[in-house]
Formats: sequence, structure tokens, C-alpha cells
Amino acid sequence: MIAYLKGSVVDKNFNSLVIDVNNIGYLVNVPISDIENITKNQSIKLYIFEVIKEDLHDLYGFLDESTKALFELLLSVKNIGPKAAISILNIDSANNIRSYISSGDVTKLTTAKGVGRRAAEQIIVELRDKVGLSDGNAIEDILHRTLYEEDDAVLALVALGYSKEDAAKILSKIDKTLPTDQKIKLALKEK
Repeated sequence: MIAYLKGSVVDKNFNSLVIDVNNIGYLVNVPISDIENITKNQSIKLYIFEVIKEDLHDLYGFLDESTKALFELLLSVKNIGPKAAISILNIDSANNIRSYISSGDVTKLTTAKGVGRRAAEQIIVELRDKVGLSDGNAIEDILHRTLYEEDDAVLALVALGYSKEDAAKILSKIDKTLPTDQKIKLALKEK
């Protein structure tokens, strides 16, 4: 099993690289977000995920281990293979994809080639609690989630002059199971 490759970039394509490691060229599939940060003849280290089957031997490479970990998480979802997982990683940065999953953004995930609504929903169901967001993304996540669910309380607070961010921040402190009118009353008392 190959854990990483360290070498020089000999060839660069839209979604793959050829890495020369001691005069052996390895073809490695790489997410577009990583490809954009790599130049030809650059010396790099890629963390590798190896797929060996009866009829293929593919390498998937990542500049950082956290992106590789997200790739492996995506592979743990039923009916998501390496091509679908790399396609998902091609839509945005790994942190944004984690945010889309944790916030339940089916629409954004279905922009990945070969990922339909059912697959996107399955990814969200299985990985929502596993992807984890840093504290810096918490408000963005709450805002994203509440707006995509078209939370009537957020819409009401925005109509009353609150910014979307402030409305989401205030509502994050209030019990989500309460009826909309009670959430609005409590939110108005918060400010």
C-alpha cells in the first residue's frame, strides 16, 4: 500500500498528474482544488489513496491529509465510489464540502458530476455528524442550514430589519422545536 508519493510533477492534466519518483512515473488522480495549486516541474508530496481491483489500479492523491480523510469518508457511503468521491471534491474546497454536508445542502452536492439527489441525500444522512466543522464555520453553517430550510423565523426577523447573519446567530441560541411565533418572540427579546 502506498501512503504518499514525493517527487517532481512531470505532467499536469485537468484532473491528474504524473509524478516522477526515482524515475518511475505515477499517474495520480487529484482534485481540481489541489491541481490549481501545483505547477509542472514542482517538487511535491501527495498523500495517496490506492484503489486496487481485478481490472484496475488507480491512485488518488491529495496535498493534505484532511482532504484525503474526507475522500475516505465519502467512500464509506453506500454506492459512492472513488470517481464520485473525487467528483464531489472537485466542486469546492474540502472545508466548504464539509459545510455543505453538515448543513444538508443537497443542491450543491448534486452539482458534482455523477451525483444525483438520492446519492447526495445519502451522503448527508451518513456523514452529517462525522464531517465536523471548526468554530469559525459554525455561524455560516447555521445561516446556511436555516436559509436552505427556509426557516420562517429567519425570514420574519429579516423582514423586521435583522441581517441574515444576526437572525441566524440569535436563532441558534433558541430551541429549534418551538413554534415559529415563539422563536420570533424569544429572538426579539435576545437583542
